[in-house]
Amino acid sequence: MARTPSTMAPLGRPMPAFTLPDTVTGGTVSSADFAGAPVLVMFICNHCPFVVHVQDAFGALEREFADQGLRIVAISSNDVEAYPQDGPEPMKALATTLGWGFPYCLDETQEVARAFDAACTPDFFLYDAEHRLVYRGQLDGSRPGNDVPVTGEDLRAATRAVLAGQAPPAEQQPSLGCNIKWKR
Repeated sequence: MARTPSTMAPLGRPMPAFTLPDTVTGGTVSSADFAGAPVLVMFICNHCPFVVHVQDAFGALEREFADQGLRIVAISSNDVEAYPQDGPEPMKALATTLGWGFPYCLDETQEVARAFDAACTPDFFLYDAEHRLVYRGQLDGSRPGNDVPVTGEDLRAATRAVLAGQAPPAEQQPSLGCNIKWKR
């Protein structure tokens, strides 16, 4: 199992514009849909053991923060020809099974992942209401096999700060996961 860290994009950077198909609803999702709201962009996929290890926490984050104004979008940018389990139908099935209410979008061209400088799954990017990057890093210190419980404490603390109009701590730990499966 390869371990790839986040690139740790510069804080303050504006959220890249995007429009992607939502595999759950069949509609499209655009960065403009989140205007005026803080947004969490998660690069994930179906098969990565690092994502599978923490995927239940995604719904918990949504339940905890949606009523406070946080918007969430998950994006899979993996090469679906080489990894068909990360394709649209399996993505929809996973989101439905886990009861996610947020969009789970397919970045088939991988242009959105490149625009965000996403490197791994999971890779988290939290933007304030002005869509400036305020957190990029790990959900928490839990990894498959390290016996650290999945709490989401790092991302939760950053989200609470953003929703309270405060800046998250500048010292942030990179996420660690499988590399995005880039097309050849």
